[in-house]
Amino acid sequence: MSEAKDFLVEIGTEELPPKALRALMNSFRDLLIAGVDDARLEHAGARAYASPRRLAVLISDLALKQPDRNVTQKGPPTRVAFDGDGNATPAALAFAKKCGVAVDDLGRDQTDKGEWLIYNATESGKSADEIVPGLIESALGALPIPRRMRWGAGEAEFVRPVHWIVLLHGENVIDATIMGRSSGNVSMGHRFHSAGAVTIQSAKDYLRTLETVGFVIADFERRREMVRKGVDAAAAAAGGQVVEGESLYDEVAALVEWPVPVTGTFDNAFLALPREVVVSTLTGHQRYFPVANEKGDLLPRFVTVANLESRDPEQVRDGNERVIRPRLADAAFFWDSDRKESLANRVEGLSSVVYQKGLGSLRDKSQRVAELASWLATEVDHDAGHVARAALLAKCDLVTGMVGEFPELQGTMGRYYALEDGEPSQVAEAIGEHYRPRFAGDGLPRSEDGQILAVADKLDTLAGVFSIGKKPSGNRDPFGLRRAALGVVRVLIEAGLDADTDLVAAIAAAREAFKKMSAEAVKIAKAHKSDKYTVMNCPMVKGGGGDWLSANGKVNNPYFGPKMPHCGGPKK
Repeated sequence: MSEAKDFLVEIGTEELPPKALRALMNSFRDLLIAGVDDARLEHAGARAYASPRRLAVLISDLALKQPDRNVTQKGPPTRVAFDGDGNATPAALAFAKKCGVAVDDLGRDQTDKGEWLIYNATESGKSADEIVPGLIESALGALPIPRRMRWGAGEAEFVRPVHWIVLLHGENVIDATIMGRSSGNVSMGHRFHSAGAVTIQSAKDYLRTLETVGFVIADFERRREMVRKGVDAAAAAAGGQVVEGESLYDEVAALVEWPVPVTGTFDNAFLALPREVVVSTLTGHQRYFPVANEKGDLLPRFVTVANLESRDPEQVRDGNERVIRPRLADAAFFWDSDRKESLANRVEGLSSVVYQKGLGSLRDKSQRVAELASWLATEVDHDAGHVARAALLAKCDLVTGMVGEFPELQGTMGRYYALEDGEPSQVAEAIGEHYRPRFAGDGLPRSEDGQILAVADKLDTLAGVFSIGKKPSGNRDPFGLRRAALGVVRVLIEAGLDADTDLVAAIAAAREAFKKMSAEAVKIAKAHKSDKYTVMNCPMVKGGGGDWLSANGKVNNPYFGPKMPHCGGPKK
C-alpha cells in the first residue's frame, strides 16, 4: 500500500430521527466505501459512528493518492492511418494530436481483426483530498431519506440542517464545501456537559477527543451497550428485570450522547390495567423500560436513560415520574370508558370509517372477511361459527379510545374487550391474533380460528388493494402488501393449513367479494337512473363509503371511482 493515513468525515446536524439513525449510519459508511473502492483508493477498512447530532465515518489507512496506472488508447487501423506510400493520413495525425505525441511515438497492436495504432501512457493518480469530497456528497445524496429538508437560503437538502463538517486526512484538514458548509477540524460536544466547540487534532483521535473533551460517546454500538448494561443494572437494583428491552435499546441509544440510567416509580393501582397497556405507555410514549419480577409480573417501576449526569438526580427522577403519571391516567380512563360499550355495539360505527377509497368502509371489510373466513373454515373442515363472529368484531377496537391513543394495541385490545363482553374465548383469541405476523420473524397465530382469520384478512387486503391499482412499486409498499403476502404464506405453511387449503381458490374467493360488491352497486344504479343523473347512498357503504353517481346507466361509485358529493337520497 502507498503512503496512507486515517481519514475522518463527520457531518454535524440538528437531532437526527432516532429510529433511522442506525440505518443512516451504516448506509453512509457503505456508500462512501463503495465510492472509495471505485476510485481506486486503497484502505484498511472503515467504521461508522453516529450520535443524535452527527454521522461519521473513519477510514483506516486511506491512501494519500490513487496509484498510477497504465492506460492504452486505441486509434485507427494502420490501413487507414497510413497511405500506400507509408505516409500518415489525417486519421493518424488526429490521433497523435489527441495523445499529445508525434505519429512516430505511437505503438502498434496486432489483433485478429488487423493491426491498430495505439498509445501507451502512464496516468498519474489523483490525490485523495481531491477525490473524497465529491464521494462524500454522492454518498449523502444517496442515503435512504424519504423526505429531505432545506434550511436557510442555500440549496442543500438533508434529513436535518447541517451545522458543521469535519474533514481530516491524518492531521490535515481537507478544504471543501459540503452541504453548504466549509470543512474544518472543529466538532461540537455535548449540549450541556461541554463548552461547545471541540477541536479534533487528528482522525485517529476522534473518539477519544469527543469523549474526554466533548462528553460524547460517538460509537453507536458502545453507547448501545452502555445503555443495555446500565438499564439492566438499574432494573436489578429495583428488584426486577427489564421487559422488552431489545425493542428500545437502539432507539434510546440514538437519543442520548452521554447515557445515564435513572429509576422511577408509578402508582401501584395502574398495574390493574392490561399488561400491554402499561408496557406500551412506558415504551411507546416515553421510551421508558418497564420492570418485571422473576415471575414476569410487572412492578410499579421503570428505568429511563437521561442524556446527562445531573447534580441532582432526584429532580430528574421526579420529572420523569410526573410525566408518566398522566399518561397512565389517560390509559386508565380509556380502559374504563371503552368497556361501557360492547364490541358488538360498535359494529355499526365501523360504517363511518373509510377503509380505503374505492374499497368501502371498515364494516364492509369486516363483512367480506367474515364471508371469506367462513369459506376457508369449511375448506379446512373447521367450524365457521367462532371465526365468522371474530371477523365481524375484529376491527371494532379501532373505534375505541384506547386504540386511538395506542394504535399499536389494535387486535390486542380487541381480545381484552371481547373477553370483557363475555364473548367465547375462541373468538377473543382469534381477534387478538389476526394481525399476526405483523413483521418478519413475528409469531404466528396459535389458534386455528386465529390462523384462518389472519389469512382471510390479509387476502382481502391483497385482493382489494390490487383491484384499485395500488400495487407495490420498487421499494414503495405503503399498504404493506408484500408483508401481507408473506404472512399468508407463513401461516399456511408453518401452521400446517397449506395441506387443506387451495391458495389459488382462496385468492379467487377474495376477488369474488369485490365482484359481488360492484354488481350490487350497478343493480342499484340501474334501479334509480334518470335522464340526467342520480346521486344516492349505496346501502353497502351506508354512512361511510360515500355516495355514488349514476349517469345514463354508467356507475361512478366510491369503490371504483372518485367520491361523489353527499346527498340524502335520490334526486327527483
